[in-house]
Amino acid sequence: MRIAEVAQKFAISPDTLRYYERMGLLGPIARTASGVRNYSEADCNRIEFVKCMRGANVSIEALQEYMHLLDQGDETIAARKAILEEQRDIAAARIAEMQAGLDRLNHKIENYDEMLKVEAQMR
Repeated sequence: MRIAEVAQKFAISPDTLRYYERMGLLGPIARTASGVRNYSEADCNRIEFVKCMRGANVSIEALQEYMHLLDQGDETIAARKAILEEQRDIAAARIAEMQAGLDRLNHKIENYDEMLKVEAQMR
């Protein structure tokens, strides 16, 4: 697949795909004789993984380390697992913070609803 097709498939820009390639998140992308990138199914699988991890707010640095280890083979499974566990813990902490904020917002809204009910009854 060409870069425009891959960009459309994953709803990301061609610039983002080039950036991922420069950062080492993708392996070397094959090119046609005229130099046009030609993404394979394996490349698309990596892009899908990277996009999912970025959606979970995994840092580029953590992804770089993970992908470097992935390319080294099965002897790095434990190290890759450790990276994913660390990123999971970071994501869980962010979710807990966001949940606390959401709970606070809901509490404030409920308070205002009660205040508005009292105000309406006084009219």
